[in-house]
Amino acid sequence: MSTARETTGDETPLRVAVIIGSVREGRAGTAIAEWFTGQVRRRDDYELDLVDLAEEPLPVVLPDSDTVPEPVTNLSRRLAAADAFVIVTPEYNHGYPASLKNAIDWFYDEWSAKPVAFVSYAGRSQGIRSVEQLRQVFVEVHAMTTRDGVSIDLERVDEHGWPTEAGIDGAAKLALDELAWWGRALREARAVHPYTA
Repeated sequence: MSTARETTGDETPLRVAVIIGSVREGRAGTAIAEWFTGQVRRRDDYELDLVDLAEEPLPVVLPDSDTVPEPVTNLSRRLAAADAFVIVTPEYNHGYPASLKNAIDWFYDEWSAKPVAFVSYAGRSQGIRSVEQLRQVFVEVHAMTTRDGVSIDLERVDEHGWPTEAGIDGAAKLALDELAWWGRALREARAVHPYTA
């Protein structure tokens, strides 16, 4: 009897969009995202698209008309192409950045039936409260948030802004393993039964 693992479905790499949610000058999110995307690049089961909201000038006013601003159309293509998402978010005043909420609200189908993982950062709270709020928001756009993420204490980073806490690379691996499982499962499900909300 063969002990080889049988594979079914699409085994091509998952396209993951890693989204930097803060747009503040001097933000820690750039360094945190740099560290995390390094973790992604070590793997062969992901294709990476780094989305920096500071470089995506999304309007803050949603129009009543059907006219879609060009920056929204451009980002829509990137999000629609993704099989999974990782949100890199700080915690501001016990919540997440307005720039991130604006980006979520501009889109709907692009998020639907896809998994979302979180990399959060702050002081001692490690951004956990922002993640708990984001879970409630993403369920409303029919995304599936994963259980395991990465939480970073900004008092435990090196001179590059990368986290140094023991076990942090293992936490990233666990989060990416879980995201990969859900990413494949939901990609296959969408292919067989297109999702409509």
